[in-house]
Amino acid sequence: MDFAYSARTTQLIRELRDFMESHVVPAERVLRDQVADAGGSLSFEPPVKDELKREARTRGLWNLFLPDERWGAGLTNLEYAPLAEITGWSHDLAPEALNCSAPDTGNMELLAQFGTPAQQERWLVPLLEGEIRSCFSMTEPEVASSDASNIRTRIERDGDHYVVNGRKWWSSGAMRGRCKVLVVMAVTDPDADRDRRQSMILVPVDTPGVRIIRSTTVFGYAHPTVGGHAEIVYDEVRVPVENLLGEEGAGFAIAQARLGPGRIHHCMRLLGQAEQALELMCRRARERIAFGKRLADQGVIQEWIADSRIELEQARLLVLKTAWLMDTVGNKGARAEISAIKVVVPSVAAKVIDRAIQTFGGAGVSDDFPLAASYTEARYLRIGDGPDEVHRRVVARQELAKYES
Repeated sequence: MDFAYSARTTQLIRELRDFMESHVVPAERVLRDQVADAGGSLSFEPPVKDELKREARTRGLWNLFLPDERWGAGLTNLEYAPLAEITGWSHDLAPEALNCSAPDTGNMELLAQFGTPAQQERWLVPLLEGEIRSCFSMTEPEVASSDASNIRTRIERDGDHYVVNGRKWWSSGAMRGRCKVLVVMAVTDPDADRDRRQSMILVPVDTPGVRIIRSTTVFGYAHPTVGGHAEIVYDEVRVPVENLLGEEGAGFAIAQARLGPGRIHHCMRLLGQAEQALELMCRRARERIAFGKRLADQGVIQEWIADSRIELEQARLLVLKTAWLMDTVGNKGARAEISAIKVVVPSVAAKVIDRAIQTFGGAGVSDDFPLAASYTEARYLRIGDGPDEVHRRVVARQELAKYES
């Protein structure tokens, strides 16, 4: 195994860190002010984001996530991983500034892999240009969506159209003003094998019958990183048959293709947030005095710091190994490792961030520091992209398979 960064990655790390320090970090306060002036509306597009996007493109820091050289930077998973971690230090701004934010990254990967030339021209190109946003609409309120075979929303053929009916929630990105297309996963054949019942279809957000009911919050946060999560009703929504993504019955397989790289991205960004929390904890511990000495001189704080460093290094090594395996043996060959990092990283990040919150005391749970929002993100990701229990099941089954004979 070779986790050494390539010369290109090393150069991009330097350039990205400079961009973060010179432009992104100073823009964080500007973003808060602009959002506050707009009343916190999720549909509002802060001008500072467009300014950062223009600068990122000028610097060549654009679409770094996409390995397909026809559309993106052509980086491998291992090459992109450390860049994703850096963006985690400003997770509300940096990923979108580089056009590397969810759910658009996964949707662009799907369109690049499975989209027809017409679908790519209509949706992929403007997404790659950062002109529009998109939504991924899969989870449903009435069923346990961790088991995709439970999905009830229907896609039924009617002549040269498909008709979509159902209710979704946690549809990420749908609240954004620039969201123009919904990637919907639903059932086309309820009698097929469980992994062949679902299909994916592209639904323009302004199609009659699409009703965005509300934004669903995460621990009270509107989750601006992904452009908010929406509850959506699809009521006799008619779209042309050419809007089907891939073939009928391929929805489950397409979803797995989408979620594999996305889990690497989420994990590395989350490690960046945890690293930021550790830095804040160390700086706070050196500055604050309690019971006659600095917090940094208290044994329990030193133990928190040591454990945090050890756990972060372990988690990062597992993520890098997983990225390397995805590059060398493919997503299927790295399936257990992809599930493993999805369990490990949110748990480790939550522990590190929780220690930082405890070190900060009351300030840690306020919005004056990024810790509360980061903790929310870490806890949410124990559910998002598949709950821990499902991923543990994947790892256990693969481990047990070694002993079948």
